[in-house]
Amino acid sequence: LLTFTLTINSCLLAQGHGAKGDNIYEFQIEFLEPVEPKPICRVTQRQLNITVQKKESNWWERLTKQEKRPLFLAPDFDRWLDESDAEMELKEKEEEKINKMKIESRVPKDPFKHLKKGYLIMYNLVQFLGFSWIFVNMTVRLFILGKDSFYDTFHTIADMMYFCQTLALMEIMNSLIGLVRSPLIPAVVQVFGRNFILFVVIGSLEEMQSKPVVFFIFYFWSITELFRYPYYMLSCIGIEWKPLTWLRYTTWIPLYPLGGLAEAVCVVQSIPIFSETGKFSLGLPNPLNVTIQFSFLLQIYLIALFLGVFVNFRHLYKQRKQHLGPKKRKMK
Repeated sequence: LLTFTLTINSCLLAQGHGAKGDNIYEFQIEFLEPVEPKPICRVTQRQLNITVQKKESNWWERLTKQEKRPLFLAPDFDRWLDESDAEMELKEKEEEKINKMKIESRVPKDPFKHLKKGYLIMYNLVQFLGFSWIFVNMTVRLFILGKDSFYDTFHTIADMMYFCQTLALMEIMNSLIGLVRSPLIPAVVQVFGRNFILFVVIGSLEEMQSKPVVFFIFYFWSITELFRYPYYMLSCIGIEWKPLTWLRYTTWIPLYPLGGLAEAVCVVQSIPIFSETGKFSLGLPNPLNVTIQFSFLLQIYLIALFLGVFVNFRHLYKQRKQHLGPKKRKMK
């Protein structure tokens, strides 16, 4: 156990408890030139490290005012720098700063930078509020009505879900024009996949709108976005909140497969209805006289659905390793 008090240009006083009991340790150093009044102290299991910073960055002929080195001092040659080494180190730092300034000056300044950032913040905020409303509304109704809330989810939530998913088309545009660094294909797969389920499979069939599967689709979608949009919104202003980052890149692991499964169940349930009604079926003119059933296209879509889930799962897994995986140290 070691407790100590340090006064610059005065003395260090420490009290330690060892094999011989309590002992007082003290030494005094009068530095050659002024130093910063608050040194950095670090106690390890083996030693006490005290880092004292010079007030002015210049070369000292020696450490102390007295010409003869104190007997209790010994240089650490692993950290030793002579005058030429110190000057070289300072010169390298100055050159590094100059090169950095030159590189920054070459990069053309974007006059619309703040406008773009403001747009992205507002977009993510609006989407977060929209999906938060959906999630809270569905959760409250589930607690109050129980399973009965499954059957009228669409009629209660549809307008807000239509708004959020239509607005989500901007994510494709943002990626396409380079406003965000997100890859285009995962954005296209997710946005068009969801909108196909929402507008075509559910929205066009009244028989599907009262199915319990609609509740699970909307619920999985909203939970996912509760963490995604606030994460992107804070990223726009350079803020990273680690719990939110963890949630953003972890909750999708169960939610994406569950959401994909719910969408697949929805498609399977709609196939007999589309076959019976013939809705969206395409009749080819003579002499072929063939009708392409929309239900057949839905069976093909099921394969594309699981491929889309795989594409997004792979993309998010790479992002998770990048943000939550162990950081690689650069070799000097």
